[in-house]
Amino acid sequence: MPKVTDEYRAARRDEIIEAALRSFAERGIQRTSMADVIEASGLSAGAIYGHFAGKKELFAAVAERVLGTRTAELEALGEGGAIPSPGELMASLLGGMSREPFADVVVQLWGDAAIDPEIRSMVQSVFAKLRGLLESGVLAWAQANPDRIEGDPTEWAKRAAPVVLGFGPGFLLQRALIDDFDGDAYIAMLPQLLPR
Repeated sequence: MPKVTDEYRAARRDEIIEAALRSFAERGIQRTSMADVIEASGLSAGAIYGHFAGKKELFAAVAERVLGTRTAELEALGEGGAIPSPGELMASLLGGMSREPFADVVVQLWGDAAIDPEIRSMVQSVFAKLRGLLESGVLAWAQANPDRIEGDPTEWAKRAAPVVLGFGPGFLLQRALIDDFDGDAYIAMLPQLLPR
């Protein structure tokens, strides 16, 4: 039997994650079964289970993919020594999320997390990573602008990051529930409302 290369395994894993993303976006996470992902991927069950033990692992991989993309976008904001403001950080984060098909099921996922401890644990893990990512960016801004904050920059960033992150659920909830919500206008206002 020919040896499977790491590149082939990574490509197959990415293919499965893409199928899971599509399935989650179409059906929601709770209503998506592994059979749905198998069908969406066009692969065999063995191929899927050779990479992921189940839906929980698939969700974690999808979340990591989305977080990885957002991290790269935030890092690009800081290229050339630029220090983005908290509003610019959040505008970038939400701009990226608005392009993700997965974003459409996030609100449903939060509802499920309120009653399902396993989903709650996964959601808390994602939020912790997002908060840490934002906290790093907010800290860099606070250190560069000590005259704009009160107290120690590290402590200020710890207090500010959850508040800044709170603009995300507001955006996603309104986008999901309000027909005439203007997401572009919301994102454009963030750098004006938050410290710059």
